[in-house]
This record gives sequence, C-alpha cells and structure tokens, in this order.
Amino acid sequence: MISVFFLIIYMGSFMLMLLVLSIQVKCFHEIITIGYRVYRSYDLPWFRTLSWYFLLCVNYFFYGETVADYFATFVQRREQLQFLIRYHRFISFALYLAGFCLFVLSLVKRHYRLQFYMFAWTHVTLLITVTQSHLVIQNLFEGMIWFLVPISSVICNDIAAYIFGFFFGRTPLIKLSPKKTWEGFIGGFFTTVVFGFIVAYLLAQYQYFVCPVEYNSETNRFVTECEPSELFQLQKYSIPSLLQLVLGRETVNMYPFQMHSIALSTFASLIGPFGGFFASGFKRAFKIKDFADTIPGHGGIMDRFDCQYLMATFVHVYITSFIRGPNPSKLLKQLLVLQPEQQLNVYKTLKSHLIEKGILQPSLRG
Repeated sequence: MISVFFLIIYMGSFMLMLLVLSIQVKCFHEIITIGYRVYRSYDLPWFRTLSWYFLLCVNYFFYGETVADYFATFVQRREQLQFLIRYHRFISFALYLAGFCLFVLSLVKRHYRLQFYMFAWTHVTLLITVTQSHLVIQNLFEGMIWFLVPISSVICNDIAAYIFGFFFGRTPLIKLSPKKTWEGFIGGFFTTVVFGFIVAYLLAQYQYFVCPVEYNSETNRFVTECEPSELFQLQKYSIPSLLQLVLGRETVNMYPFQMHSIALSTFASLIGPFGGFFASGFKRAFKIKDFADTIPGHGGIMDRFDCQYLMATFVHVYITSFIRGPNPSKLLKQLLVLQPEQQLNVYKTLKSHLIEKGILQPSLRG
C-alpha cells in the first residue's frame, strides 16, 4: 500500500485527486451499508438508490464549484460548458430537489420515523465524507505539501502511539478504546511533532511539493512550477538562550513552514485521535468490529481514514485563517472570464484607486 501511494504521488496531483475521490466513494459505501442492514429489515423502497443519488448531487455541486474556480479559462473556451457553469448552483439545487421529492413520495405509513432516520443518516454521511474530502482537494491545490504533511503526521501518530502503548502502556486513556493508553498518547504526540518537523524540512526543498497546483489551459495539464513563497525559503532564526547552551549555536536556518508543521502535527496527535474515538463509539453503537473488510487485517477504508477527515478540515481552516492571502493569478483568471465592458469598468476603477493612492501619476489619466 505504501509503494502504491508513493507511485500515485509520483504520478502527480490529478492522480491524488482521483485517489481522494475513490476513498470518498468507498467510505460512503461502507457507512451507508451499515444503515442498510437496519433498513432492509423492512419492506421500504429506494433508500440505497436515493443515497447514491444524493452522493452524485453533492459531488456535482462541490466539484462543479472547483471547476468554475480553478479552470475558468478552460471553461470559457468550451461553449458547451459555459451554460453548466453559469447555472451550476441552480442545476445542483434542482437535482437535490428532485431527490427530496422522491424521498417524500417514498414515505410508507407506519415507518415514517425509520425513513426520516435513514434520510438523516444519508445526509450526515455526506457531511462526513463528501464535504471533507472536498476540503482535502482544496488543500492539495494549495501545494502537495499541505496534503502530505498532515496525512503522514496522522499515520505517524497512529504508529507511534501503538508502539509506545505496547511497550510502556499502563494507564487507560478512554473507555471507548480500552487499548489506548496515556503513555501511548503522550509518546505519539512527541514523536509526531518531531516527525512532522523533519518531513516539512525535506519536502519544503522541492517545488514539486510546495508550489500551488494550477491548471495550464494551453497544455491541458496540472503544473506545479513557481517561485516558492517565503514559507518555503530558508530563514535565519535566533535560538532561545536556554537551548543555545545545549546546541552550542545562536542561530539556526530553517523553513517558516516548519513552524506551521508543529501546529499541524500537534493537532494530528492531540485532536486527530478523537476522530478515531468517534469511529470507535459509532462501531460500538452498532455492535460491529469494523466498517467493512476491504483491507485484510485492517477493516474497511473508513477504519483507516477516520482521523484523516477531521485533520483535513483543520488544515483547510488553518490555511484560510493564517496562510492564504489574495491570489493574483486566480483573480486574473476570473477577470478574464468577464465581458469586455465589465473588464473595462474594473480597469477604470483600479486605475482611479491607484491614482488616489499615489501609485500612478494623475498625468496618466485619460
């Protein structure tokens, strides 16, 4: 599995996106199947069909938004796509309404409560799988490093916590997972922070991992070429006086992203495991050992990615809160899609603003 994952990384961002989409569909299938075991005890129509229909609707909405956002220039060249993008949200809502009406028509007397229970089951499953997998892809567009460091941190924490718990575990951590111990939890935390710091240093050296993923409409390919931002350029930092005595030096060179990797690793090791605890509670509620038997010895795909979805949401929130600023190239793509008179209005407004700021000389007016 590790070899296949490295191969997919080598094949590029598009293959990683397909991998995320495949995992999303399989996780959805595993959770819906658990509900179906309860549901099929009754002679009720359309649950599984409607569940998959809603999955298609939600994916159509989210990935249509992504296409409109990142591939605007490509869409502008395809007349058959312009209608779909222009009315994308209306079409998405109409598709959802069709599923909603079908659900209402499928209601059967004496089983209303169960049917609404399964309707809610489907929507919560969509929230867990589709929306968060979409955030994974959004993170990937910011640069592959925002995808790899969080994922590898969660994996490292899982392994380290198991090792420390196996050799040193004495104190139970939580009743939902009796085998989890405080020793494993703490050992996993320190190991994960060190691991994330080192991996961040290694990946930050390569454009392939740090450059935002962009679509080149001329070559019809995803490209990862750029001048790395300050996050991925070596900076000199002063070492605290206490550590200077230990390390024997006053300064150290490292990438600013390594400081952010500490925040990501800390979340992966302190909060990330609660995604696993949540999944454990879910399985206990339905008296099942694993979500499925897709991976021999590991259970289902959802058993392996219960912490990853929570991690993906945090990374997205972290990027939007502390990292991402205005993206000139993305804004330019959106401007190029506008009608000529709209572009001219933007030009005049921008020129007036620059003149007021003193950046352009008034003599350039007109």
